[in-house]
Amino acid sequence: MNVRFALTALAAGVFAASCSGGNGSTLVPSAPGMGGASASHGTRGFVDRAPAGWAATATHALVPVGGSDLGRLHEAAVAARTIGSRPLTVRVGLALRNVRELQRTIEAGQTISHAEFLERFAPRASDVEAAQAYLRSQHLSNVSVSPDRLLIAADGTPAQLENAFHTRLEAFSTPKGAVFANVEPAMVPSHLAGVVSAVLGLNNAVKMNVSPQVRVSAPVSGGTSGSPCFPVDPAPSGAPCLRDYGPQELQTFYDAGSTPTGSLTTVAVMAEGNVSQTVADLRYAEGVDGLPQVPVTVKTVGLPSSDTSGLDEWDLDTQSSTGIAGNVKGLYIYATTSLTDSDIANEYDHWVNDDVAQLGNSSFGECEYSAYLDGSMAVDDNVLMEGAAQGQTMFASTGDNGSACAVVAANGAPASGLPMVNYPASSPWVVGVGGTTLASNNDDTYIGEVAWNAGGGGLSQFENSTKYMQKVQVVGGTVAEANLRGLPDVAMAGDPNAGGFNLYTAQPLQTATGPCGEPCGVGGTSESSPLAMGTYARLQSAHHNALGFAGPRLYAIYIENPTASATVTGPPPTQVMGGYHDVITGSNGAYSALPGYDYTTGMGSFDIALTNGFIGH
Repeated sequence: MNVRFALTALAAGVFAASCSGGNGSTLVPSAPGMGGASASHGTRGFVDRAPAGWAATATHALVPVGGSDLGRLHEAAVAARTIGSRPLTVRVGLALRNVRELQRTIEAGQTISHAEFLERFAPRASDVEAAQAYLRSQHLSNVSVSPDRLLIAADGTPAQLENAFHTRLEAFSTPKGAVFANVEPAMVPSHLAGVVSAVLGLNNAVKMNVSPQVRVSAPVSGGTSGSPCFPVDPAPSGAPCLRDYGPQELQTFYDAGSTPTGSLTTVAVMAEGNVSQTVADLRYAEGVDGLPQVPVTVKTVGLPSSDTSGLDEWDLDTQSSTGIAGNVKGLYIYATTSLTDSDIANEYDHWVNDDVAQLGNSSFGECEYSAYLDGSMAVDDNVLMEGAAQGQTMFASTGDNGSACAVVAANGAPASGLPMVNYPASSPWVVGVGGTTLASNNDDTYIGEVAWNAGGGGLSQFENSTKYMQKVQVVGGTVAEANLRGLPDVAMAGDPNAGGFNLYTAQPLQTATGPCGEPCGVGGTSESSPLAMGTYARLQSAHHNALGFAGPRLYAIYIENPTASATVTGPPPTQVMGGYHDVITGSNGAYSALPGYDYTTGMGSFDIALTNGFIGH
């Protein structure tokens, strides 16, 4: 199965990987069991051939399939068309030390300080100096090192970067405009072998997809409690109410009960562009929903951007997370320059080095082979491991194409893409969140959930599972499958037509499908992930922020409380395992919801009060 998936996905994908000699032949990552595995990565794929004096990195060659080659990027006319007159910024990722020890620390639920990380796991100062010296010797400018020593940023012209990394940069015309990519893999001098993990910024063709799902059905009038039921309000006697939900309704549905709000915990939203309207919309929504104003800090990461195309996403992230939390100590909005893998890595590194927000949310993703090919998987995993070791948790959406991943953008249609999962959700060092379809009583109390047919899930082809996940992993009969990262970990409301979030905006919201009224019913796993972050903010605050990285904690309560209660009377039926609603019906395409862990909803959705009772013991 895994061989077929890897070959199919990469043959039909957005990018082809070419040999280091630039002869145009196509290579694909090897299947599990066909290559070596590191502490974090399962399918390690092919190794680029390095000429004498050079060493390969995790940044492989990229060729946008279907794009027209415009020629070498450094040629004046081509450069002007694709990047303008400014130099390119690359981010050189450096390798961790003692990776397996760091992994064991995280899996054991232990937390270390930033100083401990630098002493035991960060790149050695001498290696950082050697890498800096090399970049300067290649006439790259503005060379700077991140506080954790995992990233070195530098600026250079396309010609300088080609020389520095023994690669070739070309421009391409695509349906979405001109882009550039390295059509040969990135190399470093052999004395930096094992020091440099990858080189990001050699392409701007790989970008994260952001596309929350807007409700397509029309609301009805005369609701009896909060949002009206679809398609008839009130719902007939004995029939479940399908509706959008506001913050208080979701708190009721997911049984917040007497669990404290997240008022002691600081959260963060990973965003892009100009987010000033997001802050204004949050203030407006807080007034409508009767919620306290949370302290907001906007942190610009990299060059400022005027882009507002992601406004509906950042609105959803901020309003739903703080809404289900009831309150938070602070909300940081990290606004990076673009959704390219290089800028996202920089954003993650700022969140980890600041270490002021215990939790973070990433409502975006891309087919994981893209992150593998350009090296961002190697860089981001190192940064996210550091965050997990410090007790920080990143939550990430698993995608809105069911058991497939979107080539261009998620569209809410199951299986309309490649048979592969999304990154960064597939990183073992985040909590991947899938989506459900909700059914409540007219008073918002819980009836049950179904796996949302477009909610992401499946097996990673590139990432290993953690020890705590292996204890619940669905095993398909091979050692390789048992060791691969499964998605999702947990699930929350995601179906825009039965569980969407009521979004309020200070001015009419323009979405990909047109203007959205007030409130705007928005869903997708772009809703699920921030809801999970807001839920964990309540749990962290209830336990004085002592829970640390969520992964080991969430799996521990599931493993330690295996006996399920009687199924909840539906439809749809669910059962309680640990602190979760175990979703046992529905499908996302290739996978079906089953009793126990599965590749549609993971361990299930939160019963907040029950989870809180289990998680601190």
